[in-house]
Amino acid sequence: MSETLSMPLDVRLMNFTAALLLTALALGCVAVGVWWAMRNPVFALRGITLRGDTTHSSAASLGARVAPRLSGNFLTVDLAAVQAAFQSAPWVSAAQVRRVFPGRLEVTLREHAPAAFWGEGGLMVDEQGQVFDTGGLAGGNADLPRLAGPHGQAALVLEAFRALGPVLAPAGLKLHALELTPRGSWRAELGNGGVVELGRGAPADLAARAEPFAATVAQVAGRHQRDVQDIEAADLRYQAGYALRLHGVTTVMPGDRPAAANNNAQ
Repeated sequence: MSETLSMPLDVRLMNFTAALLLTALALGCVAVGVWWAMRNPVFALRGITLRGDTTHSSAASLGARVAPRLSGNFLTVDLAAVQAAFQSAPWVSAAQVRRVFPGRLEVTLREHAPAAFWGEGGLMVDEQGQVFDTGGLAGGNADLPRLAGPHGQAALVLEAFRALGPVLAPAGLKLHALELTPRGSWRAELGNGGVVELGRGAPADLAARAEPFAATVAQVAGRHQRDVQDIEAADLRYQAGYALRLHGVTTVMPGDRPAAANNNAQ
């Protein structure tokens, strides 16, 4: 037969008080250690090393942007805040930040790979369809195409541009710009300044609509002693065929125009 002995109340109070004092002592030691680390010059933040792609970003401009976020020392600096500061800089797509003992941060940058200009105001679209701010620095990319469209549609417009370009190229037509209007209609600009109305649809629909145009436009232009560089405007919004305006000539390839189309053809 077993019995359970209870400790006297005063002994239990003494044990509780001792445990409480030990906990307070441990917390005090931690606090002293943190205070010492924050003020010890050994852990001062001495600088930042930049690695990776910095083609369009100078150390001075990045430093000015990040400096206000650098609070604390090597041990206490908020790496997430530093990362966010770098990623808010023009051209910077991603940044990885890590501590390098004894007192430096190492930041590896990746810049956007530009695919086209987007709208107005110094914006561009990268290869993944993400819009980014160039900070006013085109960086030798002036020959890139120009895309435009409603907010949030950059990836779709880039997809359509990539679908149309290879269709038009065999006919000697360079796709210079592409716009998705607020009403959902597509308008292209050729390298010679000619405008092509493409109507509505997904990128694959536009490519399919452009194929017969690209296959026959040189022949049509030739009948009027013109070539594809003489195209002023084309309208592909016909059910079958297209309207074409060359320098000094307006013609229509066979087909009935939809009622919604704007008819400049004769």
